[in-house]
Amino acid sequence: MDDLSRLRNIGIAAHIDAGKTTTTERVLYYSGTTHKMGDVDDGTTITDFDTEEQQRGITIYSAAVSFDWRDCRVNLIDTPGHVDFTAEVERSLRVLDGAVVVFDAKEGVEAQSETVWRQADKYRVPRVCFMNKMDKVGADFYHAVETVRSRLAGNPIAIQIPIGQENSFTGLIDLIEMKARDYSQSTDGRKFVTVDIPAELQERAAEYRHKLEEQVADLDDELMLKYLENEPLTADEIRGALRTGTLARQCQPVLCGSSLKYVGVQNVLDAVCDYLPSPLDVPPVDAHDPEKPDKIIQRKCDPGEPLSALVFKVVADAHSDLHFLRIYSGVLKAGSRLLNVGRRKKENLPQIYRVFAKRREKLDKAYCGDIVAAVGLKEAQTGDTLCEARGSVLLERIEFPETVISMSIEPQSSNDRDKLENALDMLSRSDPTFEVRVVVETGQTLISGMGELHLEVMQHRLERDFKIPVKLGKPRVAYREALTRTAEAEGRINRQIGETRQAAAVTLRVEPFQPEPGEDHFRFVNQAREGAIRPDFIPAIEQAVRDAGRSGNLGGYPLINVKAILLDGEDEPDASSEIAFEAAAALAFKNASDTAGPVLLEPIMKIEVVTPDDYYGAINGDLMTRRATIHATAVRGPNHVITAEAPLAAMFGYATQVRSLSQGRATYSMEPSRYEAMPENLARSVLGVL
Repeated sequence: MDDLSRLRNIGIAAHIDAGKTTTTERVLYYSGTTHKMGDVDDGTTITDFDTEEQQRGITIYSAAVSFDWRDCRVNLIDTPGHVDFTAEVERSLRVLDGAVVVFDAKEGVEAQSETVWRQADKYRVPRVCFMNKMDKVGADFYHAVETVRSRLAGNPIAIQIPIGQENSFTGLIDLIEMKARDYSQSTDGRKFVTVDIPAELQERAAEYRHKLEEQVADLDDELMLKYLENEPLTADEIRGALRTGTLARQCQPVLCGSSLKYVGVQNVLDAVCDYLPSPLDVPPVDAHDPEKPDKIIQRKCDPGEPLSALVFKVVADAHSDLHFLRIYSGVLKAGSRLLNVGRRKKENLPQIYRVFAKRREKLDKAYCGDIVAAVGLKEAQTGDTLCEARGSVLLERIEFPETVISMSIEPQSSNDRDKLENALDMLSRSDPTFEVRVVVETGQTLISGMGELHLEVMQHRLERDFKIPVKLGKPRVAYREALTRTAEAEGRINRQIGETRQAAAVTLRVEPFQPEPGEDHFRFVNQAREGAIRPDFIPAIEQAVRDAGRSGNLGGYPLINVKAILLDGEDEPDASSEIAFEAAAALAFKNASDTAGPVLLEPIMKIEVVTPDDYYGAINGDLMTRRATIHATAVRGPNHVITAEAPLAAMFGYATQVRSLSQGRATYSMEPSRYEAMPENLARSVLGVL
């Protein structure tokens, strides 16, 4: 694009079943990108092109599409709503400039809505809100808007109100232009009629126009003076103040409609162009000097700046992985040779593409602010920074949640063992929340993920895409370990192996620490005195310490929130080697962490149950038996909403139980909240089973 001010990089995010993918289908149709609208229930949507997505009717993988609206080019990413695939939302919001958050107008803010909102807050993403499903029984626009204020601490500003609701929903009133849009005669929403506001809604429209002017005046001192003098605000003044407030994340314009019934989607596109930022509106990105990590270097969205690009997604393939990149500065050219800064390796980038769902369009070059895909990179993984050799910087990595559930896996035929190992490696390259590890003592392979659905999808991919029938064990909790105090220890190696003597000594201190958002849960710091250990051996020591941390102390679970500090060492010129220092470092780490008060951590889940009043008592009582802590109860229409936290270990089989207790009428959602130390008696029983 020649004019970056006309580029929009946005995502659509929401709770599951709020209507994200249907909204995306309407967007592509109204923009002229497609000539037929797909349907989620029929499995014919553009962005849910994976077989698993089509069969389940849910989004699993984020999909990128590009289209034009008015004078803007929009790069849009449709993200999953299910909590098991939250990594897709996390990495998308990390590289996007703005977001459209979709809500179910009946439910308002739901559990995953809160998660998406927090993720957007973390990455400072401006957003607009779309109250979808206004045609649904029980839809209440005004209540839904209020939940954004009360549950998300947002500042929603309604720029539209609905005409009718449920079966009588026929259109909307534009509070900026003070005109109504009537969709009642349209079959596909492409055409609508702009009319005067119906007489019976003029009083309500005047009330909400007054509220709009009041909220907008709070965003702009000049408009506040005008408002206090009872001068009406013009449409352009309102739009300008809304844009400024949205970019500063001080407000969220709210629209309404029904994607399924083709009402209001064009207004969402207008809001994307009017209120969400271009790459030029976003502050320069903070990066780090690779040689001095504490030094911050800013990169502006300017083609004249040195190239910096972040790999935010990898689609693994047996022939060549597809890497998705956000270009933050400079120009990316096909055929260039780049530096993978974090891995200190050179990479060839033979081809770049513009991606439209599963289609690709070849490009010669791409400019800062754009989102493209590359084929041919060998070493790059999610979170890596690509730069030119001159002016290299290290962009902040993407933080992903810890896995919470594990299963053992093995091929049904021993002949498929190598194929399974390669396939699992490919899947873990694609998904940072899918982990594979081999238990050394038993030789058993464990796969870990964000939930049972997550691992079930991976099983189906192995069987469908890779043609490897597998057997899975029962779900088990993915425990972690942590340290409670500081400890120091030495590891010393002095062995004769054949005619070669291997000697090295390493002194380490380990201590608990709380990582910042985006920071690794395991930190290694070199504080050894100069000359104690040759610099060539430091990377081997760090790798050995990290490997030892992955095996833990109590039950072989990975250690998290640990800092390992290299204090000293002994390096014999004729007998020390990488192997010797690796062995000494591993021994020092084990000795230190054994005396640092290791404890077992279990994943705590946040739970929201929506149940009719008749079953509230039974469901509440059942939660208490599962070591749950009830944080809040509220009434939402005819239903009770219970918000609680409980250990994952106590929640297996809950889907069946909640259906049984409520005769199938209650629903629930569950997402990881944090890791917490287990009660000592329960920890002993878990470790005793191992």
